[in-house]
Amino acid sequence: MKRLTSRTVAFLITGAWMLCIPGLEAQAAPSGQSSTATGQNSEASVDRSVTLLREDLQSKKKQLIAANLELTSEEATKFWPVYDQYSAELRKLGDQRYALIKEYANAYGSLTNDQALSLTKRSLALDDQVAQLRSKYVPIMNQVLPGTKTATFFQLDRYINSLIDLQLASQIPLVQDQK
Repeated sequence: MKRLTSRTVAFLITGAWMLCIPGLEAQAAPSGQSSTATGQNSEASVDRSVTLLREDLQSKKKQLIAANLELTSEEATKFWPVYDQYSAELRKLGDQRYALIKEYANAYGSLTNDQALSLTKRSLALDDQVAQLRSKYVPIMNQVLPGTKTATFFQLDRYINSLIDLQLASQIPLVQDQK
């Protein structure tokens, strides 16, 4: 079994994150194009970059789980479809989180107390939904895996997602720092 080390995960996450950075830079508008069109092009570029980043992270996450969750061929046959279903539901919550981050980024610099509080409450509600999703899938995973492997999967899932969340959080400025 390959060991999941923080260095391995950090390397993969950082590498994937670096793929996104060139797409996040503002693009200069060709002469004659309005700043609104430039903003839309830039936002579309960021959305494309984030989509690619998320796909890459999902692929790397699946590879890390495959390398660290010791499954028999029979277990793997049953596990991966359930994993894919779980990941699809988790991805929908990730879409909502991305929408919140975009909303925060768009309002950053002029964020009101009410907006900040609303974003905080909605972010915490998403955290609750992720916890509920994990709780929902524990018995489902346990139908296809023994208890120790179910627990190992959720350990790996939390560990990898925590590292991704940490990397993401390090890129988001604090509310109080807006000028």
